[in-house]
Amino acid sequence: MGLIKALVGSVAGTLSDTWKDYFVCDSLDNDTLMVKGTKRGYSGSNEVITNGSGIVVNEGQCALVVEEGNILEVAAEPGNYTFDSSMSPSIFDGGMEGLKNTFKDALGRFTYGGDVNKSQRVYYVNTKEIMGNMYGTATPIPFRVVIDKNRGVDADIAVRCNGEYSFRIVNPLVFYQKVAGNRANRFDKEEILSLMKSEMLDALNPAFARISEMGIRYSELPSHTAELKEALTEVLGKKWEEERGIAFQSITVNSVTVPEADAERIKNAQFAALNKDPEMANATLVSATADAMRDAAKNPNGPTAGFVGVNMAQNTAAGLYQQTAPTQEVYGYCPFCGKALPVAGAKFCPFCGKELA
Repeated sequence: MGLIKALVGSVAGTLSDTWKDYFVCDSLDNDTLMVKGTKRGYSGSNEVITNGSGIVVNEGQCALVVEEGNILEVAAEPGNYTFDSSMSPSIFDGGMEGLKNTFKDALGRFTYGGDVNKSQRVYYVNTKEIMGNMYGTATPIPFRVVIDKNRGVDADIAVRCNGEYSFRIVNPLVFYQKVAGNRANRFDKEEILSLMKSEMLDALNPAFARISEMGIRYSELPSHTAELKEALTEVLGKKWEEERGIAFQSITVNSVTVPEADAERIKNAQFAALNKDPEMANATLVSATADAMRDAAKNPNGPTAGFVGVNMAQNTAAGLYQQTAPTQEVYGYCPFCGKALPVAGAKFCPFCGKELA
């Protein structure tokens, strides 16, 4: 048994006129993953494909000729085909990756030859991108935020996100054998969507870990969907393709939210990490002092009382700054200006410029 692809033009028209029956499938919508082909013609049973029957395959479809649940023929290229029971098994793969190897493996398990006297069907698998599949995290997902990469300071927070994703059937044989099976009519995406969504949400945990390692902040996720898709594909790719013949295609992120307590904790940690640098801490001190002096001038007990408090705060902060400021090694003192010499064996003072003895 095999398929012959009809030629274009007048030959195709002549060949189609000789078909005893022909199988067609209307356009497959976004919700339909597989449907049984509709038989049109003159022969009796819908469960028998007579020799010389035609099979029409449209764009975005893959036709599977099935006998007693076993796949006999595959046509993933659009066109008109003639079923010939005297030919060897055939495949038109349309460049679909992995399809030929799967079909070759299946040939070892099936027997061919002679006229068909068993139940046969034609199934059409939707190979277009299946879009508009919504997701949302029911529970928060851990996300590691890098506070200070140089000092190795980070923190784990909980994020929630939502959006939509898409997928595509890239190996119709695997999809039929392991998912859809020998259906009486059709297989809709709703039958598998809940499971796929659960697996995708589980995969977000390791995917977010990879994203955070790249230094991408949680608030930047909506603009880094390419990296998120790559991370999810790394986690889901092999499982979905080997077990279902399905490939993860794309993902969008509509919004990312974190609990208010986590957002405040990150802000405080970033501020603390920033002020570990003595220069930055001093700048913060200057800014805070200026604010305090403005407030002191408005003190209801008089500006003098306010400035007393400012001076106390300045003295305390100055002491803290001196503790955190880096110490500089001293190589004696200049006999003219009295300042500490930062360089050993200097011939001239770097401050007053006078020659040292």
